[in-house]
Amino acid sequence: MHDKSSKKQIISWALYDWANSAYATVIMAGFFPVYFRQYWATTLTSQESTYQLGLANSIASLVIVLIAPIIGSIADQSGNKKRFLLFFTYLGLVMCAALFFVVQDDWQLAIIFYIVATIGFSGGVFVSDSLLLTVTDKKNLDRVSAFGYAMGYIGGGILFAISIWLVRSPELIGLTSPLDAIRFSFLLVAIWWAVFSIPVFLFVHEPDKLSVNLSSSSVLFSGFIRLIKTFKSIRQYKIIVTFLLAYWLYIDGVDTIVRMAVDYGLALGLDSSDLIMALLLTQFIGFPSAIAFGYLGEWLGAKTGIQIALVIYVIVVLLAYQLSEVWEFYMLAIMIGLVQGGIQSLSRSLYASIIPADRSAEFFGFYNMLGKFSAVIGPVMIGLIVVLTGSHRVAMLSIIILFVAGSLFLYRVDVEKGRQLVDETKLS
Repeated sequence: MHDKSSKKQIISWALYDWANSAYATVIMAGFFPVYFRQYWATTLTSQESTYQLGLANSIASLVIVLIAPIIGSIADQSGNKKRFLLFFTYLGLVMCAALFFVVQDDWQLAIIFYIVATIGFSGGVFVSDSLLLTVTDKKNLDRVSAFGYAMGYIGGGILFAISIWLVRSPELIGLTSPLDAIRFSFLLVAIWWAVFSIPVFLFVHEPDKLSVNLSSSSVLFSGFIRLIKTFKSIRQYKIIVTFLLAYWLYIDGVDTIVRMAVDYGLALGLDSSDLIMALLLTQFIGFPSAIAFGYLGEWLGAKTGIQIALVIYVIVVLLAYQLSEVWEFYMLAIMIGLVQGGIQSLSRSLYASIIPADRSAEFFGFYNMLGKFSAVIGPVMIGLIVVLTGSHRVAMLSIIILFVAGSLFLYRVDVEKGRQLVDETKLS
């Protein structure tokens, strides 16, 4: 059972998912691609617009791939993860607000602001993930992690629903067009992110570190040294390495579906408004489903819960290969909503249970590095297959390889042995 103080910390931590998920849903997955094409990039061809947007996503992901382990190591050494969380949060929400002021056809500035905002979002995610071991004990990881993702789904979904309502009725707040309402939603995301991030900074308390009196340069140097040692001695944790390989493969498939689903639907001739509404539906189904998967993880184990989700994802891809009607896209959106939050939350809690708690930011740096690296590779893989085969359906079908390979590596992860090894040994 959690005491009153612990519950306050858990809710405060989960509210950060509520806060920053607005960016992932409203801007990254929802409105930025639409507004970029229809307002900022009107001087570009359709192919050029798609290329620039894809390149922006890859650049932002690549930056996180390079800095996440280093920042994580330094955060552990300094004992002040919340300072890094504040930096990334401020970076992200300021860039969201800045998008509101970008004028028509200035696609270069829009792309720069979007890249920096995405770096802020992604950096905040991995630092927030590392605080999971601060707010709860290992026996409650599955449920608390799932609660965080559920809060993210409902928070992002609420603001997305408000934004869609404004886009459909812009005159209600004195706006003249749907595009103006989309632009206004960027400002709403910044405000939402800022307000609901406050509790994590006020009420989540980090344990004291012996290194807090070190100078900034000493902490930086020590962080680099520690990171190098982790690379050299990671072989002590072969179970962690195996899990990370499994995670990299299957989360590549998950992220590719998230990023390419709308594009896939458009390529098949479906209406964009239906695709946006299906995305919103996924958010609200993801809320109770993420919580349910938390209990499923406690009942059957996080590893089994992930495997169940992977089976459903394979079914989704097989159905998507034959998709032709709008109602089928809605059905797939429902199925994805049932498992997307679950596979993310159980992956986070399983990983947290097999890593050293005193190096959580550093290890979550590696975890998120692989997650973001998949965001670099996955969309490129889909695009290449489309070019080679001329078929979006074949490209979608290829994602099954990632889910099956990830499942096979996950099968080899001995979770109990991993937990025992972490308890018995420490990286030197």
